[in-house]
Amino acid sequence: MPLRYKIIWMTLFAVAMGFLESAVVIYMRELLYPDGFAFPLSLIPGHLVLTELLREVATILMLLSIAVIAGQTFLERFAWFIYIFGVWDIFYYIFLKVMINWPASLLTWDLLFLIPTTWTGPVVAPVIVSILMIIMAICIIKRNKENPHYKISRLSWILTICGSIIIFTAFIYDYSSFILNNFSFIELLSLPSQTLYDLSLKYIPLNFPWVLLVAGSTLIIIAIIKIIKHEHTPKNL
Repeated sequence: MPLRYKIIWMTLFAVAMGFLESAVVIYMRELLYPDGFAFPLSLIPGHLVLTELLREVATILMLLSIAVIAGQTFLERFAWFIYIFGVWDIFYYIFLKVMINWPASLLTWDLLFLIPTTWTGPVVAPVIVSILMIIMAICIIKRNKENPHYKISRLSWILTICGSIIIFTAFIYDYSSFILNNFSFIELLSLPSQTLYDLSLKYIPLNFPWVLLVAGSTLIIIAIIKIIKHEHTPKNL
């Protein structure tokens, strides 16, 4: 399949997934937040919490599966995965805005993920990360088309991984700080899940660590710049 058709179909899949995700969230909010989504979180029955966790796992597996099918090498599959993920995430928010006029602004806080712990942040934060993912993916796909043997240098991988870890830390920082203000890390290891869940229902986001987001994004931007400069160091990978 020509690359332009593959991009079109991958984009359509990601947009459709974004709509599906937004539809599920709209149903959940209609049931759990009839007056509008806001923190602190509403009490959610245990079986719905488990269902939501499994839904998140299933979503990632679906995105990963289509990326594996689309790519021929690990690098190409990685590129398609982050491309689909980025498009999916952006259109998820676009559809929420169109259908229920949420979020009120890009600075509105959202509950992003629950695995491996709770991720929160202003809507603009994941959108920024998604844009970076799309740009990186397009650069890799373009270089791979020019040279099927193209590989990212070890330094670019290190920058990307470190940047991703820092960004992940930014998203879990506020919630983790809230939890650790109530229990020590050692106490958390033996804390009953119900106690932690009850505490989570009292969580209200306060401060997003923009410095961490900027730092992590900067490392990824540097990696993207290296890719744009057409690095070709197969011996380093």
